[in-house]
Amino acid sequence: MAQCAGFCYGVKRAVETTKKVKIENASKKVWVLGELIHNSHVIKELEELGIMTVDELPENESGICIVRSHGMAPQKIKEVEEKGFEVVDLTCLDVKKVQQKAIQLAQEGFLVLILGKPEHPEVVAIKANADMFSENVFVIPDMASLEKLAAKIKSIKRIGVVIQTTQKLDFLQEVVNYLIPIASELKVFNTICQSTAKRQQEAKELAKTSDLMIVVGGKNSANTTHLAEILNEITTTIHIETQEDLDEYKSIIEKAENIGVTAGASTPENIIKNVINKLNEI
Repeated sequence: MAQCAGFCYGVKRAVETTKKVKIENASKKVWVLGELIHNSHVIKELEELGIMTVDELPENESGICIVRSHGMAPQKIKEVEEKGFEVVDLTCLDVKKVQQKAIQLAQEGFLVLILGKPEHPEVVAIKANADMFSENVFVIPDMASLEKLAAKIKSIKRIGVVIQTTQKLDFLQEVVNYLIPIASELKVFNTICQSTAKRQQEAKELAKTSDLMIVVGGKNSANTTHLAEILNEITTTIHIETQEDLDEYKSIIEKAENIGVTAGASTPENIIKNVINKLNEI
């Protein structure tokens, strides 16, 4: 079992503070705009406490709006406040740092490259912050997207790079190697959070001595998905959400001699324990 598995401090802070906000404001409605974290079981638990997850805040309502751990566009926060909602900002502090670095690069006149998934809420919020200070802000999900910008990069020459906190270090290294020959000035901030980096490194070491790795966490969780991708290059890896999913892989599990288990940053401790218990049964 990996030591660095389950809730990171940013997720733990978001979940615990949201519950505390509801307890301290029992008479007020508490809304989360988008999933607080990417784990359906946690979202269900929050709903049972009366904390509602929505894509858009309803009209003619009031109460408290939680800004989730991935952050939110400044314009959106302003819009929520203008609707009369009280805002509690629970953006992960590591995500805040990426936003600040992207703003800094934009203000200094760099062409800003944000490495990550364009549709991911963290990346959407980072870009929205940088967009306020520059028209040259681009999201780069892969090398093909970067190559399409080669002419613009060569013309502007001053290039700044930040990366989604849950991305892979290999991607950042590949991008930097591509940019060095074509950029006159290159400023790179490695904004992969330490929790993600440590989790990935520990899991890689565990995978080297395991003939099967089990990654526990939401299928829509970026850090969990990347963890599974990394480990799959080392040994046989399966990505599950709960212990029930193990039934599908029973034959693989029974043949394995050494099984390693890790989990994403948004996976609750009780789900990890249930997986371990089910493995012991098998």
